[in-house]
Amino acid sequence: MENIEGLDALVEQAPEFLMTYGLKALAAIVIFVIGKYFSGVAKRITTKLLTSRKVDATVVSFVANLAWMLVFVFTIVATLGQVGVQTASLVAVIGAAGLAVGLALQGSLSNFASGVLMVLFRPCRVGDFIEAAGVAGVVDEITIFSTRLRTGDNKVIIAPNSSIMNGTITNYSALEKRRIDLIIGVSYTADIAKTKKVLADILDNNPLVLKDPTYTIGLAELADSSINFVVRPWVKTSDYWPVRFELLEQIKNALDAAEIEIPFPQMDLHVKEVPAK
Repeated sequence: MENIEGLDALVEQAPEFLMTYGLKALAAIVIFVIGKYFSGVAKRITTKLLTSRKVDATVVSFVANLAWMLVFVFTIVATLGQVGVQTASLVAVIGAAGLAVGLALQGSLSNFASGVLMVLFRPCRVGDFIEAAGVAGVVDEITIFSTRLRTGDNKVIIAPNSSIMNGTITNYSALEKRRIDLIIGVSYTADIAKTKKVLADILDNNPLVLKDPTYTIGLAELADSSINFVVRPWVKTSDYWPVRFELLEQIKNALDAAEIEIPFPQMDLHVKEVPAK
């Protein structure tokens, strides 16, 4: 009889129970669906905003996914709070776990923070040729924790973001123009004015050498075995190496044609004869 009475009481309370907790469950589902939708909205807005600012595609993906994750975590916490889970305790547990993980992964967090700084200050972009962290190469990809570089001989170098941001970064592709610095040595018997004219004719006739800013040709040094001229033309950054190789070849051929000697290091030895006693 007691079991029957308990069952009757449970049946009588069922509608109220379903009404109370059913509404909470429904509200939790609604919060989850809306939160998941807005996490996608946050990702799309972040992607559009960063793309309009011409941020690297890899960095855009990283930040957009981070925005999605933050909104989604907030949605999970709100959903659990709606169904009666003590979110304050949950947040405290998550915070303690995050602190423990943070202490264990200090190096990784440093790389993560450096990746964020690279997004904000953009010292380099995908496609730039840089020298940093003791290595040099073209930036292929900027990830959360590291930067991928491709060397001229097609090797892949993975450099930690913290090593790049904490050191000196030389970006050879940041500006549109670069100056080629050449040192051309000729013999002491060469005519200076004639040599300068030969060098100037080469630069004037090269279509890839820029007119503005103009080039510089000057006598830089009276060295041990040669007279050294500096030849400094300006070119587009993308033309730097092709023009450099081409100019060296043209200068050698032009100096040979003008019979201007390019000396090699040499030493004059004078033998003094001592009369026999």
